[in-house]
Amino acid sequence: MAGNSQRRGRRLTPKAGAPKGTGGKNKDSLAGRGRTLPADERPWHKAYSGTEKLPQRTAWKQDKERRAAAEEGRAPKIGQPGTKDTTWGKGGGRGTPTTKGRGGKSAAGRGGPRVAPGRKANPAKDSPELLVGRNPVLESLRTQVPATALYTAQGIDIDDRVKEIVRTAADRGIAILEVSRAELDRMTGGVLHQGVGLQVPPFAYEPFDDLVAAALEQAAPLLVALDGVTDPRNLGAVIRSAAAFGAQGVFVPERRAAGITATAWRTSAGAAARVPVAQVTNLTRSLKACKEAGFVVVGLDADGQTDLYDLEAAVGPLVVVVGSEGRGLSRLVGETCDLTVSIPMVSDVESLNASVAAAVTLAEVARRRSVEA
Repeated sequence: MAGNSQRRGRRLTPKAGAPKGTGGKNKDSLAGRGRTLPADERPWHKAYSGTEKLPQRTAWKQDKERRAAAEEGRAPKIGQPGTKDTTWGKGGGRGTPTTKGRGGKSAAGRGGPRVAPGRKANPAKDSPELLVGRNPVLESLRTQVPATALYTAQGIDIDDRVKEIVRTAADRGIAILEVSRAELDRMTGGVLHQGVGLQVPPFAYEPFDDLVAAALEQAAPLLVALDGVTDPRNLGAVIRSAAAFGAQGVFVPERRAAGITATAWRTSAGAAARVPVAQVTNLTRSLKACKEAGFVVVGLDADGQTDLYDLEAAVGPLVVVVGSEGRGLSRLVGETCDLTVSIPMVSDVESLNASVAAAVTLAEVARRRSVEA
């Protein structure tokens, strides 16, 4: 006998029946919830700083943190209620989004803490970006930055900047599109846009060799290098300081560092349109190339060997290297620098923000050069 396959009455179909679906009845439960709110926008978090009525439970958490901080002699880690507008359609004219939150009700019907209209997908590296903010948009149009479209929000408060933005865009033949505030919010992913957005192609980085050569043509060459700065807001702020104090360019690593995004554009207040920015494959190698070209490379370090006010090299060709937000200068970059510089401070603060430290240093370099001139 061959086996069980030859027995009479054997089952020819599986015991389990065909799988049954829900017919799409539960598809709403799989829908995206939008972006995760930061702590200062969560009414139930002790860091809440919104303008909505403070929940009793949150007030109790904040009071508890104040008492604990007082006993330990430190600053309380709590929010500042009333300092951040967290409502739609109140105190800022943000408009009324219609996306649904967790409870299925629209944000317009709730009138409670705002939730962004949805999670914004990361754009491709070579895709156009939306530059927002009145100053960045205006500066970009003034400096002939290539643009394909200008978006304006309905009901925008028209001031001199908006008039010039629209007039300049029209003169250049750029398409001007009027959209609702909710649509502009969705396009920007919740970034503060001030009612205008300019669609620009990917940022055109300057070749590093051209950046160095152009700086050396100036009477007082000055460049800024960023070592692992990952926050585009810090990058934008450094570029703005570089423009303010006469630096001829900024260069950053290609990997593990912030690039020129719409956020960096906006933080720079349009200065990214005037200051050349280069991306380099290897920052250490690029700094060595600057040294061979005649630059003195100085790195900012809280434990630096030279006081900023004693920096005699400030009057010559100079590269100022700013470390990352957390760890400062990397080991190889620190070893490549000709010297490290510290900023004297009278308080017990351990260090300054990367962009603030860069601004203080560049201001002192500009002061020394004006005295020597």
